[in-house]
Amino acid sequence: MEEEEPFSSVYSAGKTLKQCESMIQKGLQTPIVRFLRERLEEAGCPVANNFFRAVNCEANISGGYIRGKGIIVCMNKIDQQDEVNQVLAHELIHAYDDCRGANLDWTNCAHHACSEIRSNHLSGDCHYKRELLRGYLKIRGHEQECIRRRAMASLSGNPNCSEAAAKDAMEAVWDVCYNDTQPFDRAP
Repeated sequence: MEEEEPFSSVYSAGKTLKQCESMIQKGLQTPIVRFLRERLEEAGCPVANNFFRAVNCEANISGGYIRGKGIIVCMNKIDQQDEVNQVLAHELIHAYDDCRGANLDWTNCAHHACSEIRSNHLSGDCHYKRELLRGYLKIRGHEQECIRRRAMASLSGNPNCSEAAAKDAMEAVWDVCYNDTQPFDRAP
């Protein structure tokens, strides 16, 4: 989740705008993304196709959710359709959290940590195959370790969360947020 728009109009590497937009459209047809969009609609937060944008990002991120604006996919940071699908699923969980949490405050480390835990857990970001491809070869406990690592990386981008505050927040909300699988019946 990014509050600021971390992108520019200068193009570098990755995919072209047209290629990335095409990949977004293809990603919108995947089962998990369709499911999440439907749950957002049911929660009272309609998601039009213009909710998703391909942009050139200056920050070292693949995408982000920006409250009131939608989801960005960083065309200069992605190369494969699977990466786009993953970004869409991850960011749609942030959008879902934002929709259902009337008092969600992205500057609050605990709120942000909870959404990061949920997004990394429920989007498949930390499935074993993905971790192997990233070079993490741990057999046992890889998923929770991955969720913690990736949540901390996201929280490090929040200017309101020091490293110590981020760790404390993540530990404080871990059990509740890890076990909150909404809008799924159980973790996919």
